[in-house]
Amino acid sequence: MPGIDAIIFDMDGVLCDSEPFILEAAIQMFRETYGVEIAPEAFTPYVGTGEDRYLGGPAAEAGVSLALPRDKERTYHIYLELIVGRMPALPGVHDFTAAARQHGIKIAVASAADRMKVDGNLREIGLGNDHFDAVITGSDVNRKKPAPDGFLLAAKRMGADPARCLVVEDAINGVEAALAAGARCLGLSTSFAPERLQAAGAHWTAPNLADVPEPLVRVLGFA
Repeated sequence: MPGIDAIIFDMDGVLCDSEPFILEAAIQMFRETYGVEIAPEAFTPYVGTGEDRYLGGPAAEAGVSLALPRDKERTYHIYLELIVGRMPALPGVHDFTAAARQHGIKIAVASAADRMKVDGNLREIGLGNDHFDAVITGSDVNRKKPAPDGFLLAAKRMGADPARCLVVEDAINGVEAALAAGARCLGLSTSFAPERLQAAGAHWTAPNLADVPEPLVRVLGFA
């Protein structure tokens, strides 16, 4: 198995557990803007696809005509208020990214979320943009996950061969995007069960970055 020169991290469910907060913000936005109550499970199929689809899918099912980007920006404003002091980095994030740095492995973030949300998340978990070799957001690509565009752009910005990249993902759409990019994938079971991540094609699974499986630790050279 070829070595790994770069690691590309999804944001939500990988570096931080933002899903409960963006869900709460989206439900609140629909309630205050359109007077409709959207069930939490209506958002599940759109996890990891970017907020246009995350909001647009449930809206279409409820017969609501979204006003974008206005409704998305309102959702983000609610979200950024909700996360203050309430959203630490997930277990292992700081140690794992530091270990990658120490071993000469480049690191990037590639999220389907817009810049506004990504910057707010990184700020809240204590990792600035300058901690990474590249930060790609949904604002930087036309096609969102499961298309591989974000991961391919991250690899390009780092000067890395996608085949020598590890993508860390938590969503089915993200695992599919990683494989479409030609990268290997570590699936974190923060949003979906390990079995579903494996069925989507994840090469390894783990509960979080503090408990990475030993075979992957050896591939990375951390052991």
